[in-house]
Amino acid sequence: MKIDAILTPAEIPALAGRDLRETVCVVFDILRATSTIVTALHHGAMAIIPVCEIGEALAIRGRRPDVLLGGERDGFKIRAAQTGGIDFNFGNSPREYTPEKVRGKTIVSTTTNGTRALRACAGAKMVLAASYLNLSASAKFIQQNNFADALLVCAGTGENPASEDISAAGAMVELLLSSEGEPPKISGNAHVANVAFSTAREHFPNALRDSQNGRRLLAIPELRDDVAFCSQRDVFPLVAKMEADGSIRVCRG
Repeated sequence: MKIDAILTPAEIPALAGRDLRETVCVVFDILRATSTIVTALHHGAMAIIPVCEIGEALAIRGRRPDVLLGGERDGFKIRAAQTGGIDFNFGNSPREYTPEKVRGKTIVSTTTNGTRALRACAGAKMVLAASYLNLSASAKFIQQNNFADALLVCAGTGENPASEDISAAGAMVELLLSSEGEPPKISGNAHVANVAFSTAREHFPNALRDSQNGRRLLAIPELRDDVAFCSQRDVFPLVAKMEADGSIRVCRG
């Protein structure tokens, strides 16, 4: 296996011209989109449909009144003033997506970076949503399926790289390097991510608290607990896979 990584949002548009037919793309938006997707699925959501724009989410809701709407702009839940009249059901805090609210539901989600990164990988052989919450389960799945290439996609923050995404990608590199058999070949970017994780591990989970996103969330009383929540490792033993229809579901095999 060859492991590569995209470390900044500026690199993501180039995926449209890249041959990903033999590649598993693993998307990280630790604070908070992929952590929220994984949490919602663990708590019984049927599917998450990631979309890029608020208008896309509203269009799906127009066709399917049963779906719930989730996501954020500037970190906060999308409100009626941004949609023309509809408050979204959820923001982008994983703690909102409780079993009693999401069990059996399909949720359409749009976020500033994470859902865009997921959609940008649509041409890949497979797309996974990964977080610290389901890191080992995702790595084990990749190892078992013998992909030729793995591309670790760090969603970032706005136009900037996000240190927590890069560190999580590095943690994935470490897990994949520890597999039995012939060791994977890693690119320069994948090596950078692995080094970033090795550094962050010395003071984890404080590394998430000290990140740009971590500091921003900690300054918002109703969102500050998201940082500790998203720093939990391997609490949800599931693989979140994007299906051919663009929805993300728990992979059953």
